Amino acid sequence: MPTDTTPTQQLLVLHASDNVGVARVDITRGTTLNPHPETAVVARGDIGAGHKIALRDIPRGGAVLKYGQVIGVARDAIPAGDHVHVHNVGMGESNLAHGVGRSYRPTVPIEPAATFEGFVRGDGRVGTRNYIGVISSVNCSATVCKAIAQAFAGPGLAAYPSVDGVVAITHGSGCGMSGEGEGIDVLRRTLRGYATHPNFAAVLVIGLGCEVNQVDLITEGLATDRGSRLRSMTVQQAGGTREAIEQGTAIVHQLAAAAATARRSTVPVSRLVVGLQCGGSDGYSGISANPALGAAVDLLVRHGGTAILSETPEIHGAEHLLTARAASPAVAHALMARLQWWEAYTTQHGATMNNNPSPGNKAGGITTILEKSLGAVAKGGGSGLMDVVVYAQPVSGPGLVFMDTPGYDPVSATGQVAGGANLICFTTGRGSTYGCKPTPSLKIATNTAMYRRMRMDMDFNAGDIVDGVLSVQDAGGRLFELMLATASGASSLSEVHGLGDNEFVPWQLGAVM
Repeated sequence: MPTDTTPTQQLLVLHASDNVGVARVDITRGTTLNPHPETAVVARGDIGAGHKIALRDIPRGGAVLKYGQVIGVARDAIPAGDHVHVHNVGMGESNLAHGVGRSYRPTVPIEPAATFEGFVRGDGRVGTRNYIGVISSVNCSATVCKAIAQAFAGPGLAAYPSVDGVVAITHGSGCGMSGEGEGIDVLRRTLRGYATHPNFAAVLVIGLGCEVNQVDLITEGLATDRGSRLRSMTVQQAGGTREAIEQGTAIVHQLAAAAATARRSTVPVSRLVVGLQCGGSDGYSGISANPALGAAVDLLVRHGGTAILSETPEIHGAEHLLTARAASPAVAHALMARLQWWEAYTTQHGATMNNNPSPGNKAGGITTILEKSLGAVAKGGGSGLMDVVVYAQPVSGPGLVFMDTPGYDPVSATGQVAGGANLICFTTGRGSTYGCKPTPSLKIATNTAMYRRMRMDMDFNAGDIVDGVLSVQDAGGRLFELMLATASGASSLSEVHGLGDNEFVPWQLGAVM
């Protein structure tokens, strides 16, 4: 994968072996392009920005190459100058060569390590925010949780100025499911991860009382201070909905009074855990925003921090790039085991891994899951892959860790936050507005046109790379500084707009009965 791209006036060629280029701007039919000094190609049709054009003739069944990697095969012969996309490219066979650990290099630390201003909690972990959480064990208590949080909206928190807010963590599950097995294990692991998250100064867990997912089974054994940081109740014990709201509101007032005494202090970047997300991807994602985030991740890791790469279906076809960077054969084998699980899972439900690119992805120029995955993996930079964990499992770090999650952004980010992510970096080409309370979410635009169109939602413009204004490394350095500022309390734009109250979406597995 290239670390830098020098654009020609209209075309990006990412690797010397590529037989496709990417339109930097809209290209009209008949335009002569010069991808290499000794060659020229004439566009045989209009090519949209971010879409691919054949640089030379590609025979039927021939490999389509981008990033120096196979992203698909030609369904029919594709003449030089043709638009290369879903109408003439298919998946073909994937026979990846895995050189396990071949590209692994030990991390070279940067001294002195960078710092940020965070909230040090009793267990030693560090929060980037100071929220109170109201967590439902089951959908039946969700309305009560939301009503309690709403009581602290606007002036409701005026007495507690250092508390960032009260967040209702609600979901659509918790009953009508087996009390044993994968489904309930994932839900409880996720809820427990939020209940102990360092961005929550304190939490109140609320159940109905008769559900499968009992409150005590969520809070049992949690290494947190009962009473001062963790409280629980049920609607049935409280005497009903009205009574539960009144009692819950009184409890949150008590928790907020204690949380208001917390103050930020200087801590090392080793306490920063960053979840890496991409959503609404386009043809530029793997060229600008994802490599820039990867460069920032490499800096984060060298300063002692932790990054979580996820979205397992979106590394399909690029997993060889990660196994080559695995710190041990066990790490590589753990990653491959999760991909094999996903192959069986999608087959079981009558789907294929190439179902993943969404209509928006395709409109933005992404043709196959292979192309999407090769770009998505770039978020992880070049650091060694140190560990592979299951969904919502606590991440210990340091370094780059892979968490098995779906590609659906809210579900994936929910797992990362449950695993301990206290900052989310979210790259987008089409324009996601994703917020993620209690964790701030930075939106990184892949192209300048979308950045300008959605300026009040985008925190960083990686389109400067496509425009030739910034190198990938320079953009990564600037993004790393933004990450530190945000971790220290600077508001992301999703926080400015109050987004993030509805994005808790645990991965729902198992039978609903």
